[in-house]
Amino acid sequence: MCCKADKKERLKKCLAALYSQEGTAEKPHLKTDFAIFTNEPATVDYCWFRGGWFDPLTMVWNTIKEGKVKAQEPDSDAPGASLFVPFKLNVGEQKTIRLMLAWYVPDSDLHIGDMVIDPKKTDSAECCITPSAAGLEEKSNYNAPNYRPWYSSKFKSIEEVADYWKDKYSELQNKSAIFRDAFYSSTLPAEVIEAVAANLTILKSPTVLRQFDGRLWSWEGCGDDGGCCHGSCTHVWNYAQAIPHLFPSLERSLRTTEFCENQNFDGHQQFRANMPISPAKHDFHAAADGQLGGIMKVYREWRISGDAIWLKKMYPMVKTSMDYAITTWDPGNKGIIEEPHHNTYDIEFWGPDGMCTSFYLGALTAFIKMGQFLKKDISKYKALYTTGRKFMETELYNGEYFNQKIQWTGLKAPNPVNEKSFATQYTAEALEILKIEGPKYQYGTGCLSDGILGGWISRMCGLEEPLDIEKTKSHLLSVHKYNLKSDLSDHVNPQRPSYAAGHEGGLLLCSWPKGGMLSLPFVYSNEVWTGIEYQVASHLMLMGQVNEGLDIVKACRDRYDGRVRNPFNEYECGHWYARAMSSYGLIQGLTGVRYDAVDKTLYMDSKVGDFTSFLSTATGFGTVTFKNNKVSLNVAYGNIPIKKAVIAGKRNTLILI
Repeated sequence: MCCKADKKERLKKCLAALYSQEGTAEKPHLKTDFAIFTNEPATVDYCWFRGGWFDPLTMVWNTIKEGKVKAQEPDSDAPGASLFVPFKLNVGEQKTIRLMLAWYVPDSDLHIGDMVIDPKKTDSAECCITPSAAGLEEKSNYNAPNYRPWYSSKFKSIEEVADYWKDKYSELQNKSAIFRDAFYSSTLPAEVIEAVAANLTILKSPTVLRQFDGRLWSWEGCGDDGGCCHGSCTHVWNYAQAIPHLFPSLERSLRTTEFCENQNFDGHQQFRANMPISPAKHDFHAAADGQLGGIMKVYREWRISGDAIWLKKMYPMVKTSMDYAITTWDPGNKGIIEEPHHNTYDIEFWGPDGMCTSFYLGALTAFIKMGQFLKKDISKYKALYTTGRKFMETELYNGEYFNQKIQWTGLKAPNPVNEKSFATQYTAEALEILKIEGPKYQYGTGCLSDGILGGWISRMCGLEEPLDIEKTKSHLLSVHKYNLKSDLSDHVNPQRPSYAAGHEGGLLLCSWPKGGMLSLPFVYSNEVWTGIEYQVASHLMLMGQVNEGLDIVKACRDRYDGRVRNPFNEYECGHWYARAMSSYGLIQGLTGVRYDAVDKTLYMDSKVGDFTSFLSTATGFGTVTFKNNKVSLNVAYGNIPIKKAVIAGKRNTLILI
């Protein structure tokens, strides 16, 4: 890099150094600007001493040691530069000097997937929703072939970025402090607040991108030099509960992509989005958990935003998605997910299972409620829910927890050997297993930590439990009993043991306490994922099993205590893994606090007695306090219009502070 001296004059009021790097001959658009400046008069040495070995570092240290201020003009082969801010302090005096950094990289070479136009999808029937309809700013001219960051639509140059940063610093700092003070005024258990706060760092990591038109697009996590697993993967982002409450319009933009660019005329959703976002190919399975979770999340976004116009526009596409799920995975209209269905474990389950059928029941419930609001005929979907719930509570419940009935014959799907999959290859040895156990990568009689995940998603979306409460509680207590290990020294994990190992504790994805473990159970079954730990803990708390939930949270945060693992990076397939934002659900798990913008109602059902807790809505945030059976709201920022408060199902007096 070299300093662009001709730009220094334009920034002399605030800027001490500007470094630029031109694009290459092959990629001339990849130009980079980087600025370093302060809020004080500064002097820059643009060129350190040039020499071999440690000469530059030795000489710059000599300058620092002697307290010299050195100014030198730019040179292209400079090994480094120094920024000097001369000042004096009297005894007892204090002074704050801001060192501010800014960069501007308006273009990239990031491009994933090819745009495919569905000839059956017409503008009038199932049109793409504009960014403005999703609560974003309209960017009608966005047709770049590669990813362009959102800030490039707001700023034309590094100078504009630097000016904004300098001028808005105090305002941004003050707003951040308001959020900090409101969030940390909570009286909830320390490990819960830590789990929520630590994983909010994901939002500022390279995992989360925002393209030119304002829409979110995200990796699952990050590798050391690039993103890991592209496309705002629907079944992973199901777990993440922070963005819909903190940045609701951005979360709605994910629904836009899922039901517009990623869904074809027939209702098949590609669960990974192109970058830049564009109509996707439909050359692989839809993900049952991701697609059905999206239906519940449309309901959630409606209740959080209160936007009935948005819901009305989304509903036809949601119906197409719901009908596709029925036709594809429940062609017999049994109310269960029966045909092979792809899911977050990167495999297909064959036959009905508790995990994905709970998603189905939750999605049916959400669809019924949305249809009732819009005065649609939802009788078909009510019947499916009733029959499906009965099947799951009888045929998939073993008296202690929900499991899977493996089935690969008598289905519409072809033989598993011929079914398209990521890596399910049937060698001669695998064919022998197929004859005895069925398709590879199932869980059968296992106690799956995600075994009623759809029920937890339902609760996070403001819906009731889709299954019997006592059976739900029994399943969760079984997961706590069988899958939570305080010491993994004797646990064998031939997959990715670094997530939790040795004397550490953690919640296994699955166990087989009643026998029946398969030779090749679903991949990842021996692992520990923090996103699953938090969703189980939160669900237990919603059931009133607070101590059991805290057991799991403590085991997780003990692993991420800073001695072995980064406490702000609960990695899975990549760093800053999105699934870990399920931790935000712990707040609702303990307090039951939820704001419904449609009815302007504050809901609460405390499992910890009196408390003070953080609340974020589409229009403002603050704290909710429950004391002496009364609820009070302190709005720290924005506004939260509330007509009534409901505590444990009963109307209560609300005190506004």
